[in-house]
Amino acid sequence: MDLYEFQAKELFAKHGVPTQSGEVVRTPSHAFEAAERIGGLVVVKAQVKTGGRGKAGGVKLAKDPAEARERAHDILGLDIKGHVVHQVLVTPAADIAEEYYVSLLLDRANRTFLAMASKEGGVEIEQLAVERPDALAKVVVDPLVGVDRAKADEIVDAAGFDDSVREQVVAILEKLWDVFVREDATLVEVNPLVKTPTGEVLALDGKVSLDGNADFRHPDHEALVDSSAEDPLELRAKEKDLNYVKLQGSVGIIGNGAGLVMSTLDVVAYAGEEFGGQSPANFLDIGGGASAQVMADGLEIILSDADVRSVFVNVFGGITACDEVANGIVQALEMLAAKGEAVTKPLVVRLDGNNADVGRQILRDAGNPLVELVDTMDDAARRVAELAAQGA
Repeated sequence: MDLYEFQAKELFAKHGVPTQSGEVVRTPSHAFEAAERIGGLVVVKAQVKTGGRGKAGGVKLAKDPAEARERAHDILGLDIKGHVVHQVLVTPAADIAEEYYVSLLLDRANRTFLAMASKEGGVEIEQLAVERPDALAKVVVDPLVGVDRAKADEIVDAAGFDDSVREQVVAILEKLWDVFVREDATLVEVNPLVKTPTGEVLALDGKVSLDGNADFRHPDHEALVDSSAEDPLELRAKEKDLNYVKLQGSVGIIGNGAGLVMSTLDVVAYAGEEFGGQSPANFLDIGGGASAQVMADGLEIILSDADVRSVFVNVFGGITACDEVANGIVQALEMLAAKGEAVTKPLVVRLDGNNADVGRQILRDAGNPLVELVDTMDDAARRVAELAAQGA
């Protein structure tokens, strides 16, 4: 789960990282009131879960409450890389002498943790990483040791921080590691980390991504969830305990097992090139127990997607036999029809593995005209893409 800037900074403050306070508001009038309480020059910052806010006009200075209201009016409703701004953070403006960059992240490719730091932070950090990679220090962090004083010293030396800020940056890195570990994060980033004219080092911005697999250890993280920012279909799927991710295509996908579903996405995308670029509309893993209710829930979610024109049910019977899956499909269609949600889009079903022959016969006997059996995964992918193209 990605956090908004204000949420990230609240976690920073909780773990002793020096940062700024501020107020999150949803209307221009509340921005006026917040700026009045803060006093002096303020910054009005769009709260969206994406980068590039400054370049998109989502970060603006305001010299007084009236201007803060105007800036909030300009920013609220702004579309930044597909994210509509519904709230802004009003925070005191800080004088900046220097900008730095620091981050801690899970390096999945190398199966370890990584610290990155640069003396040259700010909005162009991505460009810096490409054009001058030597200016961005990368230091591997041993998960068993973490960022202790010695590792923080190594990071600071690798990035070439000046002695005037060395001790402060070292202390901040150790505290950021505390955020990273204690909150079960996969990314903790500060850009910019700034030095003020008085020599104080502050986390002026923050980005944190939390590992959803660790939610059971953090009941307090539930309060960080912003349901209004989630895709409605993903939210409904989560309520039904389905492993669903909305994509942008036209072919609904249901499979059992994450590996099989990922492979299905690939073969559908490849087959879809022949039919005008049809592609998967979702990732949906129903797991090992494909009961009628689970299948009905999955179909209901997928068919609620207006972009879906056909559905591919791809199941390999293992612990769950294919005849159980077939019965689940038949019962799911009956359950949806009974609820007034009759299926009107074609389903291509490929069953393989344990009791596959029995499962196919069950579907044939059911005689639903919208259900089509295909023997191989490649042929099924081609057929479902063809049907999606016909439904365009």
